[in-house]
Amino acid sequence: MFLDYLWLNKNSSKLEPGTQNLEERPERSILKSITWRIVGTADTVIISWIVTGELTLAFSIGFVELLSKMILYFVHERVWNRVRWGK
Repeated sequence: MFLDYLWLNKNSSKLEPGTQNLEERPERSILKSITWRIVGTADTVIISWIVTGELTLAFSIGFVELLSKMILYFVHERVWNRVRWGK
């Protein structure tokens, strides 16, 4: 993603030559969670609207889903950031 590229290049000068940063910063995890939740919540609202036929209810479901899954995703990212396997 273009924003990730800009953010990575902005912070890449902080590393010493020959070193590699294996850990994402919390700000990156926050940005990733926000952009992914926009996609996921739009999907939830559309599906809820199709199932219930009520747009107000669909947006209510989408709002609750947005908050809960954003928090869960951030925690999930931070836990996986500590796992060295596969890096």
